[in-house]
Amino acid sequence: MAKKLNRQKKNSIMNFVAVVVLTIIGIVLSVCSFTIPYTTTTFNGFANSISLGLDLAGGVSVVYDCSLSETSNTSDLNSAIDATVARLESVIGGEYSEAVITRQGTSEIRIEVPSVTNSDDIFDLIGDPTPLYMTLEQGAVEDGDLYISGSDIENVFVSYQNSAYGVVINFTDEGRTKFSNLTNSAANGSQEIYIYLGTPSASTKPWNTLTCKEAITSGSTFISAGEGQSWTYDEAEEYSLRIMSGTFNVALELKENSVISATLGTNALKYCLIGGAVGLVVILLILWLRYGDFGLLTFFALVIYIVLMVFFLQAISFVQLTLPGLAGIILSIGMAVDGAVIIFEKVREDYRAGKKIPMACKNGFKRAFWPIFDSNITTIFTSLILYILGTASIQGFAITLLIGIILSMFMNLVILRFFVKWYLPLNSVKAKPLHLPKQLRPAKEEPIVEVVPAGGETNE
Repeated sequence: MAKKLNRQKKNSIMNFVAVVVLTIIGIVLSVCSFTIPYTTTTFNGFANSISLGLDLAGGVSVVYDCSLSETSNTSDLNSAIDATVARLESVIGGEYSEAVITRQGTSEIRIEVPSVTNSDDIFDLIGDPTPLYMTLEQGAVEDGDLYISGSDIENVFVSYQNSAYGVVINFTDEGRTKFSNLTNSAANGSQEIYIYLGTPSASTKPWNTLTCKEAITSGSTFISAGEGQSWTYDEAEEYSLRIMSGTFNVALELKENSVISATLGTNALKYCLIGGAVGLVVILLILWLRYGDFGLLTFFALVIYIVLMVFFLQAISFVQLTLPGLAGIILSIGMAVDGAVIIFEKVREDYRAGKKIPMACKNGFKRAFWPIFDSNITTIFTSLILYILGTASIQGFAITLLIGIILSMFMNLVILRFFVKWYLPLNSVKAKPLHLPKQLRPAKEEPIVEVVPAGGETNE
């Protein structure tokens, strides 16, 4: 029996040592930057790789009011705005991966680009949204399918083909048919296609002219600078952005333009981190005063929880940390601690009722499972609803709260359970290190009295 107990103690110590080593490695990977040995690759640390929102990193916020454009292929403003948001994500997201483009209200689009200090950079990307036309007749749009409008274009991007930079235009299904007819007519006629940014008229000159020698039926075309000429990458990108600016399904009118200082966001993040560190120290003190060694195990599990939180914040590509997101993290930490409190209060109740420490711990986790599960599942559903229906700031709060709640359940129902299981071989009888209450004396058993008929005998 003694040998078995010693083996269990040894295994528990080894388990704790292994977890401590892994936790230290996780902390180092979270906060430290270093060059990976024998490579030129720099590892920036999980915390430094988290995508920060506008309110933390600073940047540009632009709001556009939308109305249907001349070339819109729909009379439904909602669907036109949704299509424009998708195209703005393609245009701006290709240059700034952390940009957030969202609908606001019924007819507005908000563009937020962190770490950008000049809003002109964004305006240059979007360009001057004017209708785009490709037509055979100079100064006019022909009837039928012999012209292309911006709504017929699906995507535009820079490409390197035939040893030169150029622009690839992909057309929609309807645009593919139109472009096939247009190029067929051009190849059999003047071989020229005129591009207008704005409605063609007799007084306006085409923005550019393309030469087409054969019909193109593939639904995609490559535009180059022409014979004897070449574009640099920047020139090709500027050309593609001008084309893309004419493909928006709505007319964009600038309503709001603001630049947020990075200093404000840095200070806010610094104060949040300081407040969080102070809060963790206070939590550690309260947990130890109330639960003793169980409190220390909870704090250790909480450190692992924070390391996992930092890892997932940088690993999930669509997560962007904002001030509301920090509030979601703090709330989820509170709920994680609350789950541990529920567990150990159940343990204290069972111990007070007369159960031994191992049985009290087993019953404590069992009795606390459903209260923790029910409250966390409710919060998870709430977070999902907020993320689906909320604005960008609400989504930032919802996604961090969702990640935090899932991790808090894992911490309380898995990590903490293992910690207590490993701890019991080291101490399963001493209540003082666990700050457990005094046990109530079990009730005395009453003697069993058997009533028998008069003259009868009783069995002693």
